[in-house]
Amino acid sequence: MKVDIWSDIRCPFCYVGKKNFEKALEQFPDKEKIEVTWHSFQLDPHLKTQPDISSLEYFSEAKGVSAAQAKEMYEHVYKAGKAAGIDFNFDHQKVANSYRAHLLLQLAATKNLANEAEEALFKAQLVDGKNIDDEATLIEIGKSVSLEENEIREALLSDDFGMEVTRDMMLAQQMGISGVPFFVINDKYGVSGAQPPTAFTEVLENSWKEFSAGDKGLQIIYGGESCDIDGNCD
Repeated sequence: MKVDIWSDIRCPFCYVGKKNFEKALEQFPDKEKIEVTWHSFQLDPHLKTQPDISSLEYFSEAKGVSAAQAKEMYEHVYKAGKAAGIDFNFDHQKVANSYRAHLLLQLAATKNLANEAEEALFKAQLVDGKNIDDEATLIEIGKSVSLEENEIREALLSDDFGMEVTRDMMLAQQMGISGVPFFVINDKYGVSGAQPPTAFTEVLENSWKEFSAGDKGLQIIYGGESCDIDGNCD
C-alpha cells in the first residue's frame, strides 16, 4: 500500500508529522508492505538565504513583533516537538532557501534513501542550526546517508532533479494541497498537518482494509497544524 508525503525541510510541523507517522507505522502489523514516497513541497520559494540571522530574528522582523513575542508564538511548536521527541533549536536555526535541499532529496529518492535524507536534513535545519542552502553542508549531509560526493555535486546543479521538484509541486497543486505536512494513504485518504500517532494508526488500519478493493478518491479526514506555501506556520 502506498503512502505519499509532501513536506519541506524548513517546516517544523513536517518533522513532527514524520516522527508521529513513524511511531504509528512501527506498530502497524503489515508495515513491511507499506511503500512510503516523499515529495517536494517548497515553502516560500523566493526566500533569500540569510545564514547570519536566526529564524526567530527573521520571524520577528517579518511579522513586526518583538523577539519575546516571537518566542512566545513559537512555544506551541516547541511543545509539539518535545511531544514527538524533537528538541527544536529555533534560536540557532538558519534562514535558508530549501530548493537545493530538495534537489538532494530527489537524488536520495533514486537510491531508495529518501527517508534517511529527510531525517538528516530535518535535524540539520531544525535542531543543529546548519545552513541547508550551503553546498558543503549538503555534501556532508548527503555523504552521511551514503550518497557519493560527485553525485551530490551533480544533483545540486541538475535541471532534471529541478523538474522533479516542480512536478511534485504541480501534483500537490492539482490535488488541492496548500500546506504541509500532507499525507496521502492508498491514493484515497488525506491527512493534513502533524497529527498524533493514533490518527495515523486509524487511517492506516482503515486504508489497509480497503487496499485490496483499489478504492480511489482523496478524502481529507484530518486537518491540523501545518506550514503554508508562504512559509507561515500555525
